[in-house]
Amino acid sequence: MEAFAALLDTLVYTRSRNAKIAALARYLRDTPDPDRGYALAALSDGLDFAAVKGSTIRALMRERVDPELWTLSRDYVGDSAETASLLWPEPEEAPGPPPTVAEAVDALAAMTRSTVASELPALLDRLDAEGRYALLKLATGAMRIGISARLAKTAFAQAFDVAIEDVEEHWHGQSPPYTALFDWAAHGSAPPDTENLLLFRPFMLAHAFEADDLDLDAYVAEWKWDGIRVQAVHAPGESGTGESRLYSRSGDDISASFPEIPAALDVACVLDGELLVRGEAQGGKEGGAASFNALQQRLGRKTVSKKMLREAPAFVRLYDVLQIEGEDLRPLPWSRRREALESLLHRLDPERFDLSRLIDVPGFAELAALRENARDAAIEGVMLKRRDSPYVAGRKTGLWYKWKRDPLLIDCVLMYAQRGSGKRSSFYSDFTFGCWDGDPDGEGQLLPVGKAYFGFTDAELKDLDRHVRQHTVNRFGPVRETDKSLVLEVAFDSVHASARHKSGLAMRFPRIHRIRSDKPAHEADRIESLRALIRD
Repeated sequence: MEAFAALLDTLVYTRSRNAKIAALARYLRDTPDPDRGYALAALSDGLDFAAVKGSTIRALMRERVDPELWTLSRDYVGDSAETASLLWPEPEEAPGPPPTVAEAVDALAAMTRSTVASELPALLDRLDAEGRYALLKLATGAMRIGISARLAKTAFAQAFDVAIEDVEEHWHGQSPPYTALFDWAAHGSAPPDTENLLLFRPFMLAHAFEADDLDLDAYVAEWKWDGIRVQAVHAPGESGTGESRLYSRSGDDISASFPEIPAALDVACVLDGELLVRGEAQGGKEGGAASFNALQQRLGRKTVSKKMLREAPAFVRLYDVLQIEGEDLRPLPWSRRREALESLLHRLDPERFDLSRLIDVPGFAELAALRENARDAAIEGVMLKRRDSPYVAGRKTGLWYKWKRDPLLIDCVLMYAQRGSGKRSSFYSDFTFGCWDGDPDGEGQLLPVGKAYFGFTDAELKDLDRHVRQHTVNRFGPVRETDKSLVLEVAFDSVHASARHKSGLAMRFPRIHRIRSDKPAHEADRIESLRALIRD
């Protein structure tokens, strides 16, 4: 536990992304199994211990220190785990050596609501202040130290000199302490056997389109639909019976929110597409998809009523196919995968799956006009894909491009928040957001590009306020800095060069267009994409 506590201390006080990656990589190389696996899980996906909650810590502290002292200290420090670790009374004699991470995980997992009041203090008594902080963060799952799942995977790849794409491929389907994953990366064993598992595969992503000098004959154009990118998977499963799941672009299982999709998929395959809600076509052209607002009503719901299933039925507009009946199609060129997808379509439920149609135009001028004049509420722009492109994880230059239509939209990361005024004085409602300057997986950093305080509904304001309070990492007077985890799609009228801003850019009339909780922060847009929108 001492090594894990030292790692947390380093990560908390290190602002550089590369330094965080290097520190985590060293820990993963130097720490034995299963400690490093449990630590990795705690830092990335989190560990769930049902008996240990924030209220548990508050109850223990009020028994040991003056309640008023606890309240004042907690308000000043701003973090329950840190406050408790500092105020915890030192035992007269240490009851034993510090537990390892694995011992702590086993003990926390065995605790019940009736035993936690005696067993958790026994663990805390075996640790110093740094160790107690690490244990409480581990127990509550509230790390908030700037480590995303993507960063953890990058550190894992760096630690064992393996490709990040391979880590992404093998990560999903493994459970803590990831023994098979470490055996593969650290000891050269065969990769984990995932043939019959319902796994998420990393998405292929697109660069923002910035020039019209591409050889259009080498590319195909299709609509960019305004839903959420999903992956529908059907596999035999460990039991041998067919099972299906629906994953978001970050790999989260969203099957419970859209149960009609996995229920309709009975062909062994992995499909890539856009999740949409049925609606009337505008202009009578593209047909069948409502706006994103209709879809948003169903996002994040653990259960869906029959009324909602009836009034807002979901479907997937398919872009690509990664696998069919055990055959991996990703190395094939797009044209071959498209043929396979078209052949597969008749085996899929037409109520739940259809095909994103291609756009046949002679040149860029015609494509630009078509893109700008498309009036379907569910169309966000167009995509350009090389006909010979394999399906590769991540964003590869020259293969896929996204060309959004006006109004100008860009994906930013929430960085800072401040309380509003008047009726909003009790809410964090003024939001500063940034774009990546450079590669987010390399030396890139977030630079503020704008500030917005409207564009969201009252319900969304409450969600944003809750996010700020739960993900604060620093305070500067009335301003809170958040961990860089929430993506906001920002709409704006124009962008101009500005010497007054660190980014060199100033946005005109920015507003929060929507909250992109389905999109990981490293997929937000880059400064150059925003800079390319400057018009003299």
